[in-house]
Amino acid sequence: MVSYPLPFEEWLPTIRGKLIVSCQALEGEPLHGAEMMARLAVCAEQGGAAAIRANTPEDIRAIRAAVQLPILGLYKVYSPGFEVYITPTLESARQVAQAGADVICVDGTNRPRPAGLSLSEFIQRIRDETGCPVLADISTLEEALRAEDSGANLVSSALSGYTSYSPQIEEPDLGLVAAMVKRLTVPVLAEGRYIYPSQVSRAVCLGAFAVVVGGAITRPVEITERFVAALEKCR
Repeated sequence: MVSYPLPFEEWLPTIRGKLIVSCQALEGEPLHGAEMMARLAVCAEQGGAAAIRANTPEDIRAIRAAVQLPILGLYKVYSPGFEVYITPTLESARQVAQAGADVICVDGTNRPRPAGLSLSEFIQRIRDETGCPVLADISTLEEALRAEDSGANLVSSALSGYTSYSPQIEEPDLGLVAAMVKRLTVPVLAEGRYIYPSQVSRAVCLGAFAVVVGGAITRPVEITERFVAALEKCR
C-alpha cells in the first residue's frame, strides 16, 4: 500500500518539463465539490498531467483516492484583516497534509499572515510538523528569493498579478519566470494566466521546471467566456 506524502526526491524528477493541472472550484461555481474535482483530476491524469494542484482537505482527499499522481495541496482560508489566504496558518497546513497532499502550497509573499510568523518560521514549522515539502507562491522576484532563503522547496509565480504591487497584465508573467530561473536554485513552477499551449512551452523553454494550468482546462465557465468575448470583438 502506498503511503503519503510520496518521497519528494522520487517524484520530483517525474514532473520536470511536464504539466500540472490545477483542479479547483470555489463555492458557488458549477463544478464545486470534491467528487467533481476528483473526476477532473482523473481526466487530467488520463490526458497526461504529471501532478495535480488542489484546494481544500475535502477535495484533496477525494483526488488522492482517485489518482496516483503527486498532489500539490492548499487550503484557501479567508481571515478578516489579512490578504493572505493560501494555506495561511499551521492548522490549515496540517489539514492539507492529513488529507494526503505531497506538497503544501503557501502564500510566500511579503504580506503578514494571521499567526504573525515570519515566512521562514512558518515554512520550517510546516516541514517539521507535517513532513511535507513546501511550495511558496510569490508575485515578485524579491519574494521568490526570500522564499528560497526561507526554506521553500519549490517556488511558483502563481501570485504575479494578484497582489497590488506586481505587474497587472493579462498574459503570463514570463519575465518573472525567466528571472526566477536565473536567480533561484530550487525548482521554479510557472503559474498564472496560462491559456495557450504555446505559453506553456515557452515557460519550459525559459527554464521553468514545470507549468501549472488551471482555468484554461478545468473551468468551463471561463473557457466559454473566452470564446464569447472573442466573438463579441467581431461584431
